[in-house]
Amino acid sequence: MEIAEVLGPDGLLARSIDGFAYRSQQLGMAEAVAAALDQGGSLVAEAGTGTGKTFAYLVPALLSGQKVIISTGTRNLQDQLFLRDLPRLREAMASPARVALLKGRANYLCIHRMESAMLDARGQRREDLRWLLKVRDWSAHTDRGDISELGDVPEDAAIWPLVTSTTDNCLGQECSAWSRCHLVEARRRAQEADVVVVNHHLLCADFSLKDDGFGELLPAADAFIVDEAHQLPEVASNFFGTTVSTRQILDLMRDTQAEYHREAGDLPKLLEHLDVVSKSARDLRLAFGQTLRRGPWNEIEADSAVTQALDDCRDRLDELHGMLEAIQGRGKGLDACLARCEGLGRQIDGLVSPEEGGDVIRWFETHPQSLRLNSTPLDVADVFRLQMQRHPASWIFTSATLAVGDSFEHFQRQLGLDDALTCKWDSPFDYSNQALWYVPRGMPQPSDPGYTQAVVELVLPIVEASAGRAFLLFTSHRALREAADLLHERLTFPLLVQGSAPKAELLERFVEHGNAVLLGTASFWEGVDVRGEALSVVIIDKLPFASPGDPVLQARLDAVRRSGGNPFMQHQVPQAAIALKQGAGRLIRDVTDRGVLVLCDPRLLKKGYGQTFLDAMPPFARTRDLEQVLAFFR
Repeated sequence: MEIAEVLGPDGLLARSIDGFAYRSQQLGMAEAVAAALDQGGSLVAEAGTGTGKTFAYLVPALLSGQKVIISTGTRNLQDQLFLRDLPRLREAMASPARVALLKGRANYLCIHRMESAMLDARGQRREDLRWLLKVRDWSAHTDRGDISELGDVPEDAAIWPLVTSTTDNCLGQECSAWSRCHLVEARRRAQEADVVVVNHHLLCADFSLKDDGFGELLPAADAFIVDEAHQLPEVASNFFGTTVSTRQILDLMRDTQAEYHREAGDLPKLLEHLDVVSKSARDLRLAFGQTLRRGPWNEIEADSAVTQALDDCRDRLDELHGMLEAIQGRGKGLDACLARCEGLGRQIDGLVSPEEGGDVIRWFETHPQSLRLNSTPLDVADVFRLQMQRHPASWIFTSATLAVGDSFEHFQRQLGLDDALTCKWDSPFDYSNQALWYVPRGMPQPSDPGYTQAVVELVLPIVEASAGRAFLLFTSHRALREAADLLHERLTFPLLVQGSAPKAELLERFVEHGNAVLLGTASFWEGVDVRGEALSVVIIDKLPFASPGDPVLQARLDAVRRSGGNPFMQHQVPQAAIALKQGAGRLIRDVTDRGVLVLCDPRLLKKGYGQTFLDAMPPFARTRDLEQVLAFFR
């Protein structure tokens, strides 16, 4: 079957799927993807909002007869592909291709850990015990063991780490529940399937060999299709590095205690020492102070209290390792804890004294209850290019936001895709008639202490004219909180603020209200699809430059500077232009949508680099006149 027979104006999908509309951009992209699948090599493809890029890569994947791994940005997108898009296409095309969904192990119920948690239920809080009983009841009839099926239990419930596994605490084939393991079954289905839907975290976890057991799937693939590919460099940076957290240490102590009661019970000194290690981990977190921050490693080395607390924690772990080593062989669970203890010690040593010549960035970040120590590659391009060479296959990278203007250089440089073929298909939407882009006059500089208040004053008449129906997107949590406080008393429409409820619930309430105003930061800039009149205004407070105090960004900018480049123009501006295009992309989601985009930042039109942002954006009609905005809604 030819691609045009499926996606053409009189094709299969036009005849069999309600609401399907032929788009020349979609057909063009699908033919380019089919050529890449047939010929091999790499394709980088930007498809503007509304192109229908999902069908543009799924159709050739189903027709190819190859084993194709599709990687998406989030678990929600995975579910959408597997539960909605693929079934519709397979039915319409009568495709015999077998499809499978594979998530990371933390998304599957671990029967062994659930049973252990039930045995140790006496120590649970009443609420956690209630969730645990719900999990147990659901476990009796679930086929896939995918915890997303259990909508009754909140995503952030404390019970989930107790009933799911990690690479550290999984017992593998030594587990008594191995024959009933949901993760093993999911991997078996993936190995047998023609099209497997994974996510970037899982793809990179396998690349970095951090999840034994999935590795046999990737070498068998003929092709990889990476959707939402603009997110991949950041995910890859995290996975090709090292992280040790105080939470990992506390989890190990909790699991060691559970396995001790199950497999030993006659070594009270071991039990006492678990409390000593836990205290040393908490003391380490306290040594960093109460302020939530991210900082470079040299701040640790300059603080004697921190280095002393880190040395103490490392010594206590070493003592625990000796105790567990002395009883090696007493039980599989305790032996697994011994291996985890050894691994944590090795990782801390690697962070404190890294190998010479390795281009890594060492840094830390503090959270309210925990601390993370990190080592991140300075550049993932060489590492990623090597992984692609180890998995010779067709590689297709796609997103609505990969290019800056017509240049893909920034994205290609991040992943080492110098030789990839690049293609771009613009959105089929009529932006000049569907949308108006307003850049106000007279705004103060973003560094002005009164800037957020000026944004709020600007917003109020626009939101009144639009009858709510607005997203206010901020580049910082501080600005969001300040704006929420200022709007709380003055807004006549329902106010929804990020953090007050889960993201999915806020979006549901936003659509239900029909006249709400939602305030969000980074997580609402992309992956949010509100169609129709419920969203008619997107207001962005500032150009989305990454925080200059971020230690990873600083190290990368320094590297560009040392090589003679311009870090601001080569890295910060293109990164921010892509982020702005993502945020603006929330506004027009369908051919019938209409709305106003407001960018408050005066730097867009007053700085030389502003042209880069203008070139990156869709062809909105533009104005600097508030009266035109109000007239748009009238």
